[in-house]
Amino acid sequence: MKERIAKFSIGEVVRHKVFPFRGVIFDVDPEFANTEEWWNSIPAEVRPSRDQPFYHLLAENDESEYVAYVSEQNLMNDESGMPLRNPQIYQIFDQAPSGQFKPKMSFAH
Repeated sequence: MKERIAKFSIGEVVRHKVFPFRGVIFDVDPEFANTEEWWNSIPAEVRPSRDQPFYHLLAENDESEYVAYVSEQNLMNDESGMPLRNPQIYQIFDQAPSGQFKPKMSFAH
């Protein structure tokens, strides 16, 4: 098994390349680790490879805040600098003056 290096890290703000949402990464799976049902709900023509990191995001779009599970190939850095409104972000992370999110010590492993 080859070692995978995740492109993004916990606390990074990212956006989806196709769908209009963004969020903060709060966990990383080295490869797909969700259910078959979830996998099969993705249309085959846009279904990503399982053999890549997948990210758990505290995500938001114009309408709501939610948790998203996204393949690395579908994420990019969010350079907008826009504030995030998902309240869970601020329960898990502290925001540095630089804008970077750092896990609160009570959530560190």
